[in-house]
Amino acid sequence: MGKLQEGFVHTVFFWLKDAENVEHKQLLLKGLYELAEIDEIKKAYVGEAAATRREVIDSSYCWSITFIFDNAEDQNIYQSHPDHLEFIKNYGHLWSKVQVYDAFGR
Repeated sequence: MGKLQEGFVHTVFFWLKDAENVEHKQLLLKGLYELAEIDEIKKAYVGEAAATRREVIDSSYCWSITFIFDNAEDQNIYQSHPDHLEFIKNYGHLWSKVQVYDAFGR
């Protein structure tokens, strides 16, 4: 089980209202980088859709984040963290859809 790790995995996909607006895309990226600095996050990944094309892949989103927490408690702290709430307030107007997937790694 060498590579398997435990933790709370929080993955979020963001679709922009105006997917062609480069300024909005960069603004949201800036916000995601800021969000990734919250102390409770153990590991953070910010990315965009890869160029992979298979029937099972949805690459219609603009940005995604995957944040790894030590446990569900840390993830709960993150959810109500002032920086997370400020992120939603400051950048929420940019997206048309957000899809969240949470998992507990075992």
